Amino acid sequence: MRFTNPLLGAVCCSALVSCTASTVQVRIEPLAEASVGTSSSSSHPEQSAIVTVEIPSSAELDVPFSPQAPHANWDDPYQEACEEMSVIMVDYFYGKNRLTPDIADLEIVQLVNWQTTKGYRQDVSLDQLATIVREYYGYDARVSEDVSKDAIMYEISQGHPVIVPAAGRTLGNPYFTGEGPWYHMLVIRGYDQKYFITNDPGTRRGEAYSYKHDVLLNAVHDWTGVAEETENGEKRMLIVTPK
Repeated sequence: MRFTNPLLGAVCCSALVSCTASTVQVRIEPLAEASVGTSSSSSHPEQSAIVTVEIPSSAELDVPFSPQAPHANWDDPYQEACEEMSVIMVDYFYGKNRLTPDIADLEIVQLVNWQTTKGYRQDVSLDQLATIVREYYGYDARVSEDVSKDAIMYEISQGHPVIVPAAGRTLGNPYFTGEGPWYHMLVIRGYDQKYFITNDPGTRRGEAYSYKHDVLLNAVHDWTGVAEETENGEKRMLIVTPK
């Protein structure tokens, strides 16, 4: 099955699990530039268009997985490295490289050290993470406030893993330590008609971990500056694509 988006052209579903079609309405947004310390959303109605497209009813991308503590050491910087590990997994998806524990560990340390030299704190907002992705990896990065089931499924169908920030304690993941993190980040790599399939770096059992649509969507909240107040954060997601 092939479908055509009037703005993006023909897309083939060869990397997808199912080619049974579903119809969704999505807002196609322009690429937005974000910078540290600024609130920059790519949701500009006057520059975007709502289109109806057909997408596969289920899809999954082969995003490599590593927990944020690749060697089960949850001391700093690993206990706060969900943002870094989410980006690293997406980078290795596009790079088609094998993400071993040793490589994942080295990647985290190098990225955290770079962020420290740039003045970033342990927890970062999605705008800040988008800037990190652009400057450190050289990818395009778009922050969207159109956080909906259809929008996420559409991005996956286009071959784009989606990074989301979350109030971790509302996810109800039984493999988290204790109640789970106040502020968390993970990668959505697939979907079907009931679940989102994720790579959740907050647990070693997080590879292809499934959350019900409503559970994950309700948990999506951006950084507010106070971990315990994450549930008050805006609903936003990050789409990273190669240039």
